[in-house]
Amino acid sequence: MAKTEVILTHNIVGLGGESDQVRVAAGYARNFLFPQGFAIPLTSSNKRRIEALKQRRAEREAHEFNTMSELAKGVSKLICVIKVKAGDDGKMFGSVTAGMIADELKHQFDITLDKRKIHLEHAIKTLGEREVELHLHAEVNSTLKVRVESLTPVTAPVAVATPAEVRTEKRGKHPEKADATDEKPKADKEEKPAKAGKPAKAEKKAKSE
Repeated sequence: MAKTEVILTHNIVGLGGESDQVRVAAGYARNFLFPQGFAIPLTSSNKRRIEALKQRRAEREAHEFNTMSELAKGVSKLICVIKVKAGDDGKMFGSVTAGMIADELKHQFDITLDKRKIHLEHAIKTLGEREVELHLHAEVNSTLKVRVESLTPVTAPVAVATPAEVRTEKRGKHPEKADATDEKPKADKEEKPAKAGKPAKAEKKAKSE
């Protein structure tokens, strides 16, 4: 495949920045870079533009650095909440990716951030809060707090007694019941009422006197 040298007039991710001289496929330069104004052919007359391109590149990079530095300060104070589907046990259906975080930043805070600047070693697969690294610029890094929550309430597990615990409770005497039995006051014996005299005999004796 034929190659040609060009001078970049714009920053092309993965290729270079303004004023860089790079070799690319002739068809790529002819069909894309030149028509879009992203590059110019490497000629003696075009080389005179390199200094002006370098100046523009320096201004662009300084602006990007300042912008990302301010963004790093602000985003480190935010908490990005992401709602996901999860079972009653809290187990997520699916995972949270860098693209989802970028979408929520735009939706919740109106912050536009390339998902490639969000550094996730692995997709997030559990609920909870964690810090995610942001590589905002070659010289600027930050962190973002991400809280993953379930769309439905998570049911707390119910504690179930083991058979051993049940047997222990049956064998042992419940302290409260034992105390109640031991300390039950004995009822005082009621005094028997004195036998009442027979009224018929008393009357007969009085008549005879």
